Amino acid sequence: MSGSPSKVHDVAIVGFGPVGQMLALLLGRSGRDVVALERWPDPYPLPRAAHFDHEIGRIFQAGGIGEEMRAVTDPVPDHYEWRNAAGQPLVRIDWSGNGPSGWPTANFFSQPELEAVLAEAAESQDTVTVRRGCEVTDLRHDDGYVRLTAGSADRTEEVCARYVIGADGANSFVRSAMNTTVTDLGFFYDWLIVDTVPHELTEWSPMNWQLCDPERPTTVVSGGPGRRRWEFMRLPHESVEELRTPEAAWKLLEPWGRTPENTTLERHTVYTFQARWVDRWREDRLLLAGDAAHQMPPFAGQGMCSGLRDAVNLAWKLDLVLDGRAVPGLLDTYTSERSEHVQHAIGISMALGQVICVLDQDTAAARDARMIAAGADPRDALPPTPPPVLGDGVLQRAPDGSRAPNVGHLTPQFEVTHQGRTALLDDLTGGGFTVLSDGAGPLDALDPDDRAFLAGIGATPVPLHADSAAPDAYLDGPDGYLSHLREHGHVAAIVRPDFYLFGAATDAPGLRDLVGQLREQLRHPAATADRAPAPVPLAGAAER
Repeated sequence: MSGSPSKVHDVAIVGFGPVGQMLALLLGRSGRDVVALERWPDPYPLPRAAHFDHEIGRIFQAGGIGEEMRAVTDPVPDHYEWRNAAGQPLVRIDWSGNGPSGWPTANFFSQPELEAVLAEAAESQDTVTVRRGCEVTDLRHDDGYVRLTAGSADRTEEVCARYVIGADGANSFVRSAMNTTVTDLGFFYDWLIVDTVPHELTEWSPMNWQLCDPERPTTVVSGGPGRRRWEFMRLPHESVEELRTPEAAWKLLEPWGRTPENTTLERHTVYTFQARWVDRWREDRLLLAGDAAHQMPPFAGQGMCSGLRDAVNLAWKLDLVLDGRAVPGLLDTYTSERSEHVQHAIGISMALGQVICVLDQDTAAARDARMIAAGADPRDALPPTPPPVLGDGVLQRAPDGSRAPNVGHLTPQFEVTHQGRTALLDDLTGGGFTVLSDGAGPLDALDPDDRAFLAGIGATPVPLHADSAAPDAYLDGPDGYLSHLREHGHVAAIVRPDFYLFGAATDAPGLRDLVGQLREQLRHPAATADRAPAPVPLAGAAER
């Protein structure tokens, strides 16, 4: 196949699991011409991922599917508890109520139901085309776009796109076409995952817990509405083959009162947990997301969550680059920001796993004594881990050019009232960049060029008031945005479309400078941002 293509899509997404679906949905909602190529003809019908946190709920909200997702998930009403073999609590992690993003702290689901919501929403976009049963077998770079050869055994075709995103899993074809390396921390454990559908309605209390028994570490959690999941660690004398059988699954479920008479065995399979990431997630017009870019143990429930964070970070940057509002170099900050953040998640997952995956009786006894002495308080009982913060990228700079303090953290989402409607802020603004200000004063100080720039990138000014009749006012609630801003001595802040803090200002001139920095960074991303970050130290993990 050669010659000029009849059509060049903005973006081709290889793989149409949750990460590919979210990318297609977000880019489609931005008006981008997207084609998604999925090798399998039908959606995978069995459970896999099972948990998302409050931040991911906010991402679903940004995709316009918040209520649909609430309908297929179980929010956690209580705590996540770890117990030793004697049933004593080792740690209690409060998962009740809403998290900082305005969504339940922890949510459980069945992946086929979640994917059905995502896929329907993505495919409903006029600019999104999904081709199932269409495997990509070749990839070639051309002038200004990439040529993909895709199809089935009976028919192949050429698909061209300005950018190609590999959301095609751990064995990514797109990654194989890139000149990149992988950092592997050598963390390997085999666990049997057993998904069930109990025949009776049962209240599980706590809903989710971990048995830290050296005889058989076991996880017992929700599998989504009406479902239950058990995870059993493979012991040294067992083979993967013998553990993978239905007979092995039923034998392990029997002590938990689960039998074929009261339970349907939906899925059972052995997973090898790993901790690894790709060192560079972009090469020219090729990018990676989700499992194609990183893998982690499930102990923190952050595998799919990290992939969806990739999607929202990449979607807003691609949207700006595709129509020239930002330079292509902006896409290099995708690696630097997300790689460091995902290494935090991997570090937490490994640290938790090294506490859980203990088979030696003496080591387990010492662990139990330490955690019980800590009062089951996660702040004292669990190993310390770095905070989840973005790596270097599109973030405010201090006067000396260094990264400003406190930027790159996830911002909270509160309810506010605007023009008589009370809702979570993102529902009122429609998402995108948000400029929060303490009253209208800091916004009034912006000049016409500042205002035109903000409008051009789709930013929404949000003048916050505790009490005001002004038509453009956003009425803040108690302990909301205003108290948050004032606590830190700020009069304004810019929040990115992925909900992370770009920067904050202490006065009106400072806001003008902040807007200028954002404009400059979209035109000239920091020169250091195209280098993959060094591995993040995994505090507390090595000695566990």
